Order: sequence, then structure tokens, then C-alpha cells
Amino acid sequence: MNWDQIEGKWKQVKGQAQQQWGDLTDDDLDRVNGKREELVGVVQERYGLAKDEAEKQVKKFETSCNC
Repeated sequence: MNWDQIEGKWKQVKGQAQQQWGDLTDDDLDRVNGKREELVGVVQERYGLAKDEAEKQVKKFETSCNC
């Protein structure tokens, strides 16, 4: 699935993102609002990751998303 599809279905995908990254709050996911770079930033911040590691995790999520 590409990110445009994920962004368009963000309300449905939010739950999958919450399962992937359990430390993200509803407020975090609402702030992301389907924007890929926002998600990378929130994952990086919440988990204390380097940007490239957060990018890798979001890319993995993008390819494995069941939307």
C-alpha cells in the first residue's frame, strides 16, 4: 500500500499504527493525521530513535499495512 492510500484511510489505519507503536497516544495519532513525516517524527520522539531508524519502521508499517 502506498502512503497516499494510508493517508486517505487514516481513521481506519490509526488502530494499526497504535498496535505497531503502543506508546503513541490518540493525541499523537490525531496530530499525525495521516502525514508520513509527522508519523516519523512522533515515532522518533516517543521512542528516542534516530531518524533513519524511525523512517525504517514507518516504511515497514507502510508495506505491511492491511488497509
